[in-house]
Amino acid sequence: MNIHEYQGKEILAKYGVRIQRGIVADSPDRAVSAYKEIAKMTNSKFAVVKSQIHAGGRGKGKIVGTEQRGVQLAKSPEDVKEISTNLLHNTLVTHQTGPEGKVVNKVLIAEDAYYPGDSEPKEYYMSILLDRAKACNVIMASTEGGMDIEEVAENSPEKIIKEWIDPRVGLQGFQARKVANKLGLTGAANKEMVKFIYALYQAYEGTDSSMFEINPVLKTSDDKILAVDAKVNIDDNALYRQKDIAELRDKSEEDPMEVEASESDLNYVKLDGNVGCMVNGAGLAMATMDIIKLYGGEPANFLDVGGGANAQTVEAGFRIILKDPNVKAIFVNIFGGIVRCDRVANGIVEAYKSIGEIPVPIVVRLQGTNAEEGAKIINESGLKVSSAVKLKEAAELVQSVLK
Repeated sequence: MNIHEYQGKEILAKYGVRIQRGIVADSPDRAVSAYKEIAKMTNSKFAVVKSQIHAGGRGKGKIVGTEQRGVQLAKSPEDVKEISTNLLHNTLVTHQTGPEGKVVNKVLIAEDAYYPGDSEPKEYYMSILLDRAKACNVIMASTEGGMDIEEVAENSPEKIIKEWIDPRVGLQGFQARKVANKLGLTGAANKEMVKFIYALYQAYEGTDSSMFEINPVLKTSDDKILAVDAKVNIDDNALYRQKDIAELRDKSEEDPMEVEASESDLNYVKLDGNVGCMVNGAGLAMATMDIIKLYGGEPANFLDVGGGANAQTVEAGFRIILKDPNVKAIFVNIFGGIVRCDRVANGIVEAYKSIGEIPVPIVVRLQGTNAEEGAKIINESGLKVSSAVKLKEAAELVQSVLK
């Protein structure tokens, strides 16, 4: 589950991570009030207006049809009102949103952390995530803060620092110092960075996150280290024990069909193809999409109905798939291990009748427990549903109904 920058910063602050302070607003008037509060707090006329969407690259992104950037410096109430008016309830397009963009419903009015002092402010990159290949968390850092880490990896891979954390002992002091040293920090800034890394790692573990990305981490002109941004992804499987964080979910940032699927306990991801897929099991779903492509089709979605497929879940799956206007055929591929094939077949028939006339052809492949009984139910249903036994046969059948 993704959360907004301002929410991520609130979590970080609870764990002792120094953050760029800010106040969230959902209207231009509230943004102006927030600016005045920040100005009083910092004794500075400068503040940053930051769009709040679940995507990176906001500073380079633009509001559709304008030159308004997703992040902009303001130095007066008038600036804040104009910028927030341009941003709120309009569509921001960044390199991560795709051309469709995302609607900005909130802005963060943040303090100016780049104030003058004894030294120049310096930006760094830092993230913590799970390295599945090594089965442990890894801290990634770079002196190239403010840049996309993919760009750094491609052009200057030697500038990416990696420190793996042994899960048996956790983050050790020498590792935090090692990262700070490799970033070239000395004196007070070095000590501050060590504290920052410790607190950040505690926040990552304590929230069951799958990724914390702070880009940039800022060394201020007086050697403080703080998080200017916060991109946080929480492991969905741990939300049952992170109830406060689960309440931070912003469904308006998600695909409506994916939200509907999650409410029916279905795993759904929309794709760009023309063949709707309904499968039980993630591995089988991947194989199904592969064979669709092998025979010239394009999968329109990933949809896993799970091991306990029944009439209700099958109906919910059909309804979600049919909301995609690009779908020209539906391929149901079920392996009857935990669930019997005849039960799934009855569920398909009941769901078909409940929905009414389904405007696209359906191909059903049932294998496993009671597969023959399931195929018989499908074939004798009188509905516009074709059955197949072999995966190759089913894929060919899907292609034939598309023509």
